[in-house]
Amino acid sequence: MPGGRGQTHFVCAGSLRRLSHRVPPFKSNAALAVSLLFAVFLWGGNNAGTKWLVTSWPPIWTGSTRFLCAGLLLLAGLRWTNWFGERSELTPDLQRRLWWRGGLSLAAYIVSFNYALRYTSVSHVALYLGASPVWALLWEGRPAKHWRSAQRYAAAALALAGVWVLFRPALQSGTSNLTGEALGLAASVLWTNYGRQCRALGANLGGAEITAHTMWRAGVWLLPLGVVEAGVTGVPWSWPLAAVQGYCIVAGGVVAFGIWTNALRHWPTSQVLLFNNLIPLSSMAWAHLCLGESITPTFWLAMMLVVAGVVLGQTKFGKRKIGTNEPE
Repeated sequence: MPGGRGQTHFVCAGSLRRLSHRVPPFKSNAALAVSLLFAVFLWGGNNAGTKWLVTSWPPIWTGSTRFLCAGLLLLAGLRWTNWFGERSELTPDLQRRLWWRGGLSLAAYIVSFNYALRYTSVSHVALYLGASPVWALLWEGRPAKHWRSAQRYAAAALALAGVWVLFRPALQSGTSNLTGEALGLAASVLWTNYGRQCRALGANLGGAEITAHTMWRAGVWLLPLGVVEAGVTGVPWSWPLAAVQGYCIVAGGVVAFGIWTNALRHWPTSQVLLFNNLIPLSSMAWAHLCLGESITPTFWLAMMLVVAGVVLGQTKFGKRKIGTNEPE
């Protein structure tokens, strides 16, 4: 029928064939990989920039204002563009869960993350966050298959060994270093918890919607504390500080996440998450070049252990069913 469902399907299918003819799959995959590397690069700059900011600005103030601005920008993108997919209606129950599960857990994470950066190096905090997929595997409980359980515990053992390599020097040095390492580890666990809340919210909302709604709510949760913190310690103003905060809002918040969301539409989640393993390297490079942070041998050993644990935990072994990409 003209204008009917069948014709629409035919036109869309034809357009899709023409599009796939113009852009071969291997070129599309290469473009996605390059875009994800760019997002990793932006996030490394975001982590190093936050480290520089919290040496001058109050950490809670920095996180609350950033989340408010980034969340509202993402909401504007959802409302007036199709970059992040379609918008969903928020029911009262969903709004309550966004406040108490998503926003509050994200707020707790950013407080721990920003204070960790004040007391320890960027590379250490980024590496603790890199271990979060392993904590998520352990949080899910014991799987039905015994070999999968052994794989999880082996992955956790590798990641914990990497964490210990980072933590051990702090135990032998000053209290400040130990505080920073402990807060970095806490940020890793809190980030895992936020990921679990997002997974539950994902039954009703898309990834961009979850991030936008939880970001601005986290900013609202923290704003009263941030105002008190700013009143006590002050917020020194300079154009370089404002420019770095703007970079973290736009590049580290909106642009990098838009790239990430686009990749998740085309690739399996596990394939996209493997790029997370490069964020500690990107963060370390930014911090070394811009902040003069030294690269220690313990970091390289810890990174190898953590990355090995994450890759082992995310890898699916076993025979694959005929005609599918899933293991038996």
